[in-house]
Amino acid sequence: MIDPVTLAVIQAGLQQVCDEMDLAFSRAAFSPVIAEADDRSSGIYDAVDGSLIAQGLRGLPVFVGTMQFSTRHLIARIAAGVTAPPEPGDIYIVNDPYLGGTHLMDVRFAMPFWRDGRILCWLSNTGHWPDTGGAVPGGFSASAREVEAEGLRLPPVKLFKRGAMDAEIWAIVTSNIRVADQRIGDVAAQRAALLVGADRLAALMDRYGDDTVLAAVAAMRGMAERQMRAQIAALPDGAWAATAIIDSDGVVDQALTIALTATKRGDGLIFDFAGSSPPCLGPMNSVRATTLSSVYLAVRHVFPDVPLSAGAFAPLAVTGIAGTFLDAQYPRPVSGCAAEVSQRIAEAVFAALVQAAPDRVTAAPAGTSGNFALGGTDPETGRTFVMYQISGGGYGGNADHDGLSNGCSTIGISKAPPVAIMEQQYPVLYRRYALHENSGGAGRHRGGFGLDYEVELLRGQARASFVMDHGRVGPQGVLGGQDGAVNRVEVLRADGRVEVPPHLSKAQDIPLEPGDRVRVRTPGGGGYGPPAARDPAAVAEDVRLGRYDAATARRLWPHAFG
Repeated sequence: MIDPVTLAVIQAGLQQVCDEMDLAFSRAAFSPVIAEADDRSSGIYDAVDGSLIAQGLRGLPVFVGTMQFSTRHLIARIAAGVTAPPEPGDIYIVNDPYLGGTHLMDVRFAMPFWRDGRILCWLSNTGHWPDTGGAVPGGFSASAREVEAEGLRLPPVKLFKRGAMDAEIWAIVTSNIRVADQRIGDVAAQRAALLVGADRLAALMDRYGDDTVLAAVAAMRGMAERQMRAQIAALPDGAWAATAIIDSDGVVDQALTIALTATKRGDGLIFDFAGSSPPCLGPMNSVRATTLSSVYLAVRHVFPDVPLSAGAFAPLAVTGIAGTFLDAQYPRPVSGCAAEVSQRIAEAVFAALVQAAPDRVTAAPAGTSGNFALGGTDPETGRTFVMYQISGGGYGGNADHDGLSNGCSTIGISKAPPVAIMEQQYPVLYRRYALHENSGGAGRHRGGFGLDYEVELLRGQARASFVMDHGRVGPQGVLGGQDGAVNRVEVLRADGRVEVPPHLSKAQDIPLEPGDRVRVRTPGGGGYGPPAARDPAAVAEDVRLGRYDAATARRLWPHAFG
C-alpha cells in the first residue's frame, strides 16, 4: 500500500508532466488558435483500456473524455490487427470523430510510453488545426450534409515511425488541407510536447520506481471515484428534468432539443437524454465521445475538487442517446459538436442539477465558442490564409455573485487570440472590441456580459463562415432569473447594407470585399434568482459603469429606481 505523502507527490508529478506538455505545445505552435488561444490539451492514458490517468489543468476540459475514448479505440484497433502495432519512436495521428473524437479540426497525436520493452501507458495530445480541408476554409461548414464536406478524416495511422516522419502519410495530409505549408510548425510542436512528456515521466519513474508509480495511479483512480461518490451522496435523491435548445442544424431552420432527466440514487447520477431530437441533416450532430465528455465536464464544474481521473467518471451513467443527434453515426456531419452541442449538453446538465444543488450550480453561461472562420488570399503577400476566431461570453450568475464577463467557453479554457496577433497575421482590422452591453440576464445576481467585436477585411477577397449558437434563445436564467441576451451576427457591407444570416448564428461562404465588416455580439449569461431581490446599489453601479443603459436597467430592475 502506498503512503499518502508519496501518493500526493506522484499525483502532483503526473499533473506536472501534463502541464509541461501543454506549455511546450502552445509555446512552439505556429497557429494562433493553439499558440495564443490554447485550443489544445495533453494527457496520460492507461496502457490496457486507455482510461484517463492525468490531464493538464491548462487543457480543454471537453478533451477529458474524448482523448480517453480515442486512445481506447486506438488500443482496440491495434489488438484487432486493424492498425499497425507500435514500435519505439512511433506516433499515431487521428481525427476521426467516430473513433472517440470531436470535429475534424481537433487532431490527436498518441505515443506509447515504453519502459523495459513494454508499453507502460500512452501519452496523447489534441490541437485545433485551423483547417483540415473540406468545403469551406476552417472546416466549419454550416450547410454540410456529410462529414466529407467538413474535411480530411484520418483513422489512426503512424505519422512518425521509429522517430521519423512518414513522408507519404504527410503528403496525403498536406494535399488535402489549406495553408499546408504552415502545418509543419504545429506538427513539430505537437510531437515535441509528447517527447517532453516522455522525458518528464521517465524522470518521475526513475525517481520513485515503476511499481510505485503504477500503484499510485491505481490509488488515484480509486480515490477519485470515492470522492465523486461522496459528493453525489450529499445531494438529495430525486429526478430533475431540463431542456436546452439549439438554434438550428444549419440546414433546416428548426430548433433542436436536448431533453434531459438527471436522476440521483445513492452515490450515482444517471443522465437520460431520451426524447432529444433525432439525428439532423446539418453539422450540429454530436458523436458519443463528445456527448459523454460534455456530461463529465459539466459535473466537474459542479464538483471541481474531485481529481481528474477515470475513476471520477465511474459514478456517472449516460443513457438514452441512441437514435438521437447526440450519438452521431457516419456519415453525419459533426463540425458543431465539440464547440457548440457540447455546451448545450452542459447547459442542460446545469439546468437539471441547479434544482438539486442551487448553492453549487450557476445559471447558464454563454454556451457558444463563436466559431468564425475567414479564408482568402492576401494580395500584399500572395499567401493563402485561414483565420479562426473564437470568443468568450458571459457566465451565469450564481448563489454567491454575478457572472463573469467575457469568460472562456464552458468546454474549455481557450481564450480569444490577442487582437494585435490577429491583425499581424491576417489582412484584417478590429474596429471594435468591447463588452456586449445590456447582455447579462437579470436576476438577484445578474449574468456576465458577452463580447462585442467588429472585424474589417482590409484587402483582397475572403469567405466567411460561422458555426455558433444561442442566436434564437439566450442562455437560461434559473430560480427566477432571466435569460441572457442572444448571440447576434451581422455582416456590414462597405456600402452601408446590413445582412443577418438566415439561420442567425450559422452561415457559410459569405463573400467579403475590402471594407466589409463582420460584427459579432456574443451572449450574456443567465440571471440567478428573482431580479426584484437585487441590491439597488448594484444596479446603480452597473448603470454608472455603462454595463446597462438606464432605460434597460429600469425595465429589468424597476424596484431599484423607486
